[in-house]
Amino acid sequence: MQQHAPKSSALLIIDMQVGLFNGPERPWRAEQLLDNINALIAKARTANIPIFAVRHTGPQHSPIAAGSPFWQLHPDLQLDASADTLIDKTRPSCFSGTALAEQLKHAGIQQLFIAGLKTQYCIDTNCRIASDMDLNPVLVADAHSCMDTPGLSAQAIIAHHNATLGGPFVRLMTTDEVVFQEIAE
Repeated sequence: MQQHAPKSSALLIIDMQVGLFNGPERPWRAEQLLDNINALIAKARTANIPIFAVRHTGPQHSPIAAGSPFWQLHPDLQLDASADTLIDKTRPSCFSGTALAEQLKHAGIQQLFIAGLKTQYCIDTNCRIASDMDLNPVLVADAHSCMDTPGLSAQAIIAHHNATLGGPFVRLMTTDEVVFQEIAE
């Protein structure tokens, strides 16, 4: 059997679910978010980089309970169920109670590109955790979003998190700047 070189990078797409994307409040610049994430998926697929899509699972009878329509990943995401890894989580952390850390380690991942929803919750949490795990996280600055809150606009929340996380916790890149490369043996 042929051995493949370990991948240096992976793409982590967080909570791009019907209920968050098409709910009563849509994410700021929703269509651009979806386009940017699909561009990242295409780049990762071209470079044969693993893609991990994580979906938040709420308690039974909640709007995002397992199997509910709102729990499903957005149908326009260009994911491939036969090639990409889907992980369900119940907490803001994609690592807590899941096999994500082991899967990344097994795949030889040294750099994790992060995109998805929501900026101030799961994106922030996973950027910080990935940094603590020495996964050299890259936050794709134009590929994460959230909704307006009573205290801040979504645009302000995103700008604040890009400024706060960029440097101490993550490297910031735009979708156009992202280039996935494999490690040669």
